[in-house]
Amino acid sequence: MKSRDIVLFIGSLALVAAMLFLWWLASVAGWVSRAFVPNPFDAWAALVNGFRRGDLAAQTLGTVGRMLQGWLLAGLIGIVLGAAIGLSKTARDYLQPTLEFLRPLPASAIIPVAIALMGLSPAMALTVVAFGSLWPTLLGTIHGFAEVEPRLKEVARCLQMSGPAFAWKMGLPNAMPDILAGMRLSMTVALILAIICEMLASQAGLGTAILLAARSFQSADLFAGIALLGAIGLVSNLALRLVEKRTLRWQTQH
Repeated sequence: MKSRDIVLFIGSLALVAAMLFLWWLASVAGWVSRAFVPNPFDAWAALVNGFRRGDLAAQTLGTVGRMLQGWLLAGLIGIVLGAAIGLSKTARDYLQPTLEFLRPLPASAIIPVAIALMGLSPAMALTVVAFGSLWPTLLGTIHGFAEVEPRLKEVARCLQMSGPAFAWKMGLPNAMPDILAGMRLSMTVALILAIICEMLASQAGLGTAILLAARSFQSADLFAGIALLGAIGLVSNLALRLVEKRTLRWQTQH
């Protein structure tokens, strides 16, 4: 590890420690009511007890499973559809207005429509999560395939490469940085939408647990759930960064 990385790591730990200290001080000094904000030790105890009972582990698995299923479905659709659109200028010209119309549409806004069509079912939650997390991957894939070096296209024509062969051997490596960047954004969106679906549609998971804790003024359980969501986001982001670093290692070797 480089010295700069060590300094940044120590600085990050110091910042987290300072925030925890301020949290603890605000709680014990009575700056805020402990009915709404517990001290960090109570939140940690609630987290440990929740896993010891087993209910928090089941809720975490429910949220993570819902997030990953929607994210993987969105990634598959986004890469396949994005490659087809990105490689065809005609498709981009025809579909650009539709994409620009759908892209800014908040995914949470379609939850009532999804509930009306599919009810309060796992399929509804999966559809909403996949729809909302589709766009970063789809748009990144379109951009990556559309920006393939023109000379590579000329080489492909000289070699009489088929469309699928060109997409796999030349288009995909060129688009991979954009695809992975889009998938990292999609993972965050998928986690947020999984929580929203659980809260609005009573799906089993951390979203429902946090909502019930808030309604019953169980502040320790509430903050334990929030901290666990932050940990899920952190771990998933670090895992994707590691995959991105190893996948794109060839770029730094040239």
